[in-house]
Amino acid sequence: MKNFYQLEAKTLQGKNINMDAYKGKVILVVNTASECGLTPQFEGLENLYNKYKEEGFVILGFPCNQFGNQEPGDEKSISEGCVINYGVTFPMFAKVDVNGDHTHPIFKYLKNKLGSIFGRKLKWNFTKFLIDANGTPLERFAPITTPEKIDKYIHKLLSK
Repeated sequence: MKNFYQLEAKTLQGKNINMDAYKGKVILVVNTASECGLTPQFEGLENLYNKYKEEGFVILGFPCNQFGNQEPGDEKSISEGCVINYGVTFPMFAKVDVNGDHTHPIFKYLKNKLGSIFGRKLKWNFTKFLIDANGTPLERFAPITTPEKIDKYIHKLLSK
């Protein structure tokens, strides 16, 4: 299997980005949805991003419509909703599948490296994967795990 830095994804603006653009950074990958009960986590994620981005931390958001049709919009409406409602400034990517036959390669890779009690599937929106500055997936967090509870893990990785 490839390493994380060999993968790529399309931004909300349609530009392909290689993950090696984030080499040397601590990364939090999150599958998001703008009409989910957990959507207010965008605020906490943005706070984490602003707190640590100057120290080499980035959040990569991947909208997904596989759970309860909670991300029905197109890229433009997703982008506007994230910015208008939550002030999101961290990188957001085009809508992806995180389960099933059309799972995006980034989520195939992360699920292969970090299973859960649900096996390799993601259970819901706002599942989070923490990757260290060497591109190694370290932790998988449940959808209900708030960004504030992840702060200590990020702080520890950035302090190394």
